[in-house]
Amino acid sequence: MLAVGLWGLDRGGMWRDEAVSFQAGRRTVPQIWLLLHDVDAVHGLYYLLMHAVLAVHPGEVVLRLPSVCAAALTAALVAALGTRLVRPRVGLWAGLLYAVAPMAGHYAQEGRSYALVAAGATGATLLFVRAAQDGSRGGWWPYGAVLGLTCWLHEFAVLLLCAHAGSLALARAGARVWRGWACAAGGVVLSLLPMVCVSRRQSAQVAWLRTPTADTAQGLLRAFLGPADGVFGVCLVLALIGLAGVVGRRGEVTLAGVALPLTVVPPAVLMLASQVSPLYVDRYVLYALGGAPLLVAAGAGRLARAVRRLYDGVRDRHARLPSPPRPPLLTLAGVLAVALAFLQQLPLLRADRDPGARPDDLGAVSRVVARESGPGDPVVFLPADARNAALTYPRAFRGLRDVVLVEGAARSGTLYGREAGPGEVRRRLARLDRVWVVADHDLAAGRWIPRTPVEEAKLAVLRRDFTGQEETLRNGTAVRLYVRNPLPVAVSPPRAPLPPVPPRPARS
Repeated sequence: MLAVGLWGLDRGGMWRDEAVSFQAGRRTVPQIWLLLHDVDAVHGLYYLLMHAVLAVHPGEVVLRLPSVCAAALTAALVAALGTRLVRPRVGLWAGLLYAVAPMAGHYAQEGRSYALVAAGATGATLLFVRAAQDGSRGGWWPYGAVLGLTCWLHEFAVLLLCAHAGSLALARAGARVWRGWACAAGGVVLSLLPMVCVSRRQSAQVAWLRTPTADTAQGLLRAFLGPADGVFGVCLVLALIGLAGVVGRRGEVTLAGVALPLTVVPPAVLMLASQVSPLYVDRYVLYALGGAPLLVAAGAGRLARAVRRLYDGVRDRHARLPSPPRPPLLTLAGVLAVALAFLQQLPLLRADRDPGARPDDLGAVSRVVARESGPGDPVVFLPADARNAALTYPRAFRGLRDVVLVEGAARSGTLYGREAGPGEVRRRLARLDRVWVVADHDLAAGRWIPRTPVEEAKLAVLRRDFTGQEETLRNGTAVRLYVRNPLPVAVSPPRAPLPPVPPRPARS
């Protein structure tokens, strides 16, 4: 997992969400605190962590390194779960399957909190298994502490409590185990209440989300089991075989009893809640990915044991048949099968290292601006969050005049700064003969409706008074020079004919 995460880590550009992490992490602690009153309270702990990390060196590779390390830790914890609940061979296969999953590789290279949340959730699940198996009251507090900290990295990790409740129900756990878990779960929920209260006031940030459909669920299942057709089919069959032990003896925590709720319950709960108020994005439930390779590895182990028993039965009747493979050879065969799955998905992993695989590439946008613009040129960002490129790569925009900005991002406690009102925007643009525009291509082309009066004013003036020159497009972001339309030449109206002069009267 560490090798997959480090491979192609320096893509030469950040996309918009990573850029927000980068900018927030480079602010002072008081500035981060001010920002969280306005937006992104749900990411506050992560921004504070990035503040410490980026103090070492402010760069995109350093920004992504915590995610790489967290992904490697998650793969190790998945392996530890398989080892504890079944045997080391199953743990090894499960950890390797997690490492080669394209979804895990994608978020291992993203400067956001999701890989860290996955590590915390998987660690909490391992502590949950230990506490449930040991039955000691003291074992629940480490579980509650780790899960509570994970929920402060992202509040939707609290859905892991639903998965763990499902595991206890499948295990038919005793009252003492339920009491210990309930106390820990109550502590997690109480610690998260301040975050919930603040984030509800900032819910406009996710207004762009749409209601998930059956296709959404199918896409997530493919991402969990392997997007490549051959890998998906085999893993689906093995996962179904792995479900055979979902309910064990009373009080017994089984691998399937842990992995199935972990994989299914958090995404299902979030998708159902999103039918009322859309909140679902696959990255919000990345931590549920850890259950899928556990099911696949458990199924492979069950299949291997069934084939061996069948072979032993045939061998008893035909003594001249060779002995079955020894356990180390069987383990190696599983590792080679995972390697084959990795090769099958290698094109997907390689394509994911291309900056074009992200929604936008702010590094590419900044390089276009640095190449085309000159010192003192005015620039307008449409919408305001297009200023992300200038805040992330300020060197490329050095010397340009941000026409409508009235207060910087850090000082105003906002992500992108405060802009002038619509009337002032029109007056400022009226004084310009040419202006560079960094814009969302769909908005500039009229395929989006402006969200604010300021955006409407910018767009209206540019369309009415300016003509756009040749456009450079980078992953949906357009860089374009707008030149003022020439004033029409005034043409004097034809003069009306003079009335005829009456003849002078004759002298008498």
